[in-house]
Amino acid sequence: MLPPIKLKQRTCTYDCIVIAILLLNCTSHAAESADLQSNVLIVSDATVGESDPPAFDPPAPPPLQFAGTGLDTTATTPLLMAAANPVNAPATNDLAAQVKSLQANVDGLKASLEKKTYPTVKLTGFFQADAVWVRQSPDNRLAIVNGAPLGDIQDGADFRRTRLGAVGDVTENVSYMIEMDFANPGRPSFMDVFLDVHEVPWLGNVKVGQWRQPFGMDALTSVKELMFLERALPFAFVPFRQLGVGFYDNDEELGLTWAASAFRYPADFFGGNVGDNGGYGGSTRITGLLLEGDCNETVHVGFNYSFLNPSNDLVQFRNQPELFDNQTPGAPFPAPADATLPFFVDTGLLPTNNIHLYGAELAGTYGSWFAQSEFMAANVDRTTGSTVNFWGGYAQLAYMLTGEHHPYNKKTGVYGRVVPDQPYKACCGCGAWELAGRWSYLDLNDADVRGNQLQDFTCGLNWYMNKFTKFQFNYIHALLESTPGNKSTADLFAIRAQLDF
Repeated sequence: MLPPIKLKQRTCTYDCIVIAILLLNCTSHAAESADLQSNVLIVSDATVGESDPPAFDPPAPPPLQFAGTGLDTTATTPLLMAAANPVNAPATNDLAAQVKSLQANVDGLKASLEKKTYPTVKLTGFFQADAVWVRQSPDNRLAIVNGAPLGDIQDGADFRRTRLGAVGDVTENVSYMIEMDFANPGRPSFMDVFLDVHEVPWLGNVKVGQWRQPFGMDALTSVKELMFLERALPFAFVPFRQLGVGFYDNDEELGLTWAASAFRYPADFFGGNVGDNGGYGGSTRITGLLLEGDCNETVHVGFNYSFLNPSNDLVQFRNQPELFDNQTPGAPFPAPADATLPFFVDTGLLPTNNIHLYGAELAGTYGSWFAQSEFMAANVDRTTGSTVNFWGGYAQLAYMLTGEHHPYNKKTGVYGRVVPDQPYKACCGCGAWELAGRWSYLDLNDADVRGNQLQDFTCGLNWYMNKFTKFQFNYIHALLESTPGNKSTADLFAIRAQLDF
């Protein structure tokens, strides 16, 4: 007797392959049985002697058991009977009918598995818990920033980000994302809230809502995948999240991405903007992958431009020494008083007609090495006084001690998440370890504007415990020039625990 054949529930493709093999075997046996029947000698019971062995009639095999697939097994049983007992094989036309019935069952199963119902919803979220310790030189406590001394900066701990979101599709070509942050100023604040229309002729993809505008590689890298705790100092110029409409697309074969957007400017923590005197902006970004090798060799370049006409005729550029950054670049909305670190560089509110922003990117990987750099400049046309120019840049370098690498995302033109080859477990695996260093600079001094100059030298150690859990340590040496010739320093130590899902 043939033993029952049990197939666990797998993908539709796998089941179809198994069934096809069975059909081929059954068809082969049926053909052989037809030839056998045409040549077999039919002997009556009377001619069988006492010494002749009894006729052998093999028992029918049990039906196939397709666990959890919902297939009609009655269509498959006769096929195996034909294979096990060629003498009693069904006629060819019966076999064809059974094959047709089985194929109908397979097609129905495949259609039911591939059918997708809309809308779809997936819950996402992550948190970042930070702790920071600060040591200042005496001159740093007295350094003047926007008309007031820095004072004695306190140590602290807080949730840098705590977010919940939902992503999904409402049809085959329309997707969405709704994300809120419960740690950022506003509590909760609107983060990425948008809809995406895909496969649009000439444009590729069209996005409507609030999202990170196409300007800068550092800004468009997910905060869950940053090499350091915060983005570099020139992030102060980026228009970042604004409410508007834009399009984007890419060519993976050529390694190109392009994006452009138009938006209201500036947006508050809830995506709002009010004003009839201007209040618009636009941004564009073009990137290219110049080199792609077999051993993770890549070279990336990018160019950015943005035009801003603030609705309140004011602009303000400022930043902290890359810790507890409240992410309000270019927006004149004051940060709440609970921000742990004060701003080291700050232009104050500047009456402005419009702003031109320029950016250039250069990055690359070689095996486990990863380098990234950017230059940004802002040209501010003030309503009173002369036009002023500010600029900044950074360069960072990292090496994966355990051999992993930063993968390049051809659809977005940024480097993505490190996935440990051996995630940490109690019995084995140490995760992925990375050493990193960065220099960044921001100059907010020009003409009569004294926004200060700041340089940061950062060393980092990252432990990627698994794909979704990361721990980071940063040491930052901040060199501040608050007035010509008046330099001061601050040393900052920070750790972060991060988990996302």
